[in-house]
Amino acid sequence: MSRRSPSTLSETLDRLSAAFARRVAVDRRALAAFRVALGTLVIADLALRSRDLVAFYTDAGVLPRSALFADYGPVSLHAVSGAAWVQGLLFLLAGAVALALVVGYRTRTATAVTWMLLVSLHMRNPMVLNAGDTLLRMLLFWAMFLPLGDRWAVDARDGDRTRTSVRSVATMALLLQVVLMYGTNAVHKTRSDAWTSGEAVAYVLQADHLTVLLGDVLAAYPGVLELLTYLWMATVLASPLLLVLTGPRRAALASIFAGMHLGMLVTLRIDLFPLVAIAGLVPFFPPVVWDAASALADRTGVADGLEVASKRVGSLSVPAADTVSPPVAPAKLADGLADGLDRARGAFLTVVPCVFLVLVVTSNAAAVDYASMPDPGDRALDAIQGDQNWRMFAPTPTRTTKRFAAPATLENGSEVDALYRSRVDFDGPERAQDAYPTSRWRKYLVNMRFADNEKHRSYFANYLCERWNGERDTDAESVTVYYLYERTDPYDGTSTSGETAILTYDCSGEFVQNER
Repeated sequence: MSRRSPSTLSETLDRLSAAFARRVAVDRRALAAFRVALGTLVIADLALRSRDLVAFYTDAGVLPRSALFADYGPVSLHAVSGAAWVQGLLFLLAGAVALALVVGYRTRTATAVTWMLLVSLHMRNPMVLNAGDTLLRMLLFWAMFLPLGDRWAVDARDGDRTRTSVRSVATMALLLQVVLMYGTNAVHKTRSDAWTSGEAVAYVLQADHLTVLLGDVLAAYPGVLELLTYLWMATVLASPLLLVLTGPRRAALASIFAGMHLGMLVTLRIDLFPLVAIAGLVPFFPPVVWDAASALADRTGVADGLEVASKRVGSLSVPAADTVSPPVAPAKLADGLADGLDRARGAFLTVVPCVFLVLVVTSNAAAVDYASMPDPGDRALDAIQGDQNWRMFAPTPTRTTKRFAAPATLENGSEVDALYRSRVDFDGPERAQDAYPTSRWRKYLVNMRFADNEKHRSYFANYLCERWNGERDTDAESVTVYYLYERTDPYDGTSTSGETAILTYDCSGEFVQNER
């Protein structure tokens, strides 16, 4: 038996190393576009959440700090005060820092602060979170370890432009994070009869409280939706190819994923999740795409305009820390200190993402019962809010239209719906999605009905009592919260409906965590 020569083995290892490096490398322009997308999404998210600032983030809302501390502990900067004006200031601060991220000013600091404020906001009210929130904070977490300010940024320097891509543990973690989301969701879906039979999307679009725009139209065509179910299944099962492929083929597959998410945007009312997922796909686009985009920007004059704007913003900014002259010191001491700081910084940017990448991979494996997470790992992921499961309509897809009613008995004996501040109407609006002011309200109310969230039912009822009594002359004496549902079969048109009283609450009593 012949043995492979050392030179041949070395060449093979070199080729494998080069192939791996190509697959985890990210174009610096892609990172710049990724940075702009993240900052813009955070600003958009804050703007949308601000509509429910009082209801979800103050002591006058559904989760006052007394309840937050009892159930979750004092774990959020946003819990420093229950006043609306304090929350408003924190929202404005987060928006300002996210804007600095968009323009690339003090980029790494802006990324870290944006991530910390976002985590704090999420921990202030976990009941209103969705998969898009998990993905956004994880993308921001990995972004802290990446050179997002090297291109198209105030921080960008006119130095070496020959290094167009970057590869590191952080780039690998960022790319793998997106693939793990799709892969874990694919495993959940393969364990579902509704998804493997092609019926899942047709069932989901029967849940009228979720559909919007094109979704209301497509709900009448289960045959088309069966094809879309199989198409989405095939796409998520192919998600590992996002890492395997390179060049134009990787760009084509990433574009298919982006197209599917744009389809979600016009069919389902699931907040910013489709746009966050598209932002996560941006780093997969290879240099050939950015070369073409740069050439187009040059031809249309967009590049010159952006460069002028960047220089103007840069001229107004305070010089970055690395441009400030250091104190006078012996040259050798200064050089040694600088080298030590560089080594420490490099170790931090390598070791920390490496450790958390292992934990995130384990968390995703545990979500599909392929592994178990040790307690120290759970605590570390809890610290960054990095635990993941990616069920997203799997294994059991939503198929029931859900609504709520909250009839309250007033002191004069009359009855009103304290949730909608109107007459009691169990039939609800013509379109079920109109029963929810925002998608965050829908998420909150649907979560509230689960047995594990029993305490939140009394928090919600107490909020309704306090809100009504604070706005009206005639106080509410009690309120009953009803869960209303309707399930329609997309294939034969038959439907079932019903209502369940999930809580009756005494408005004049003490604030309690649980009362039936």
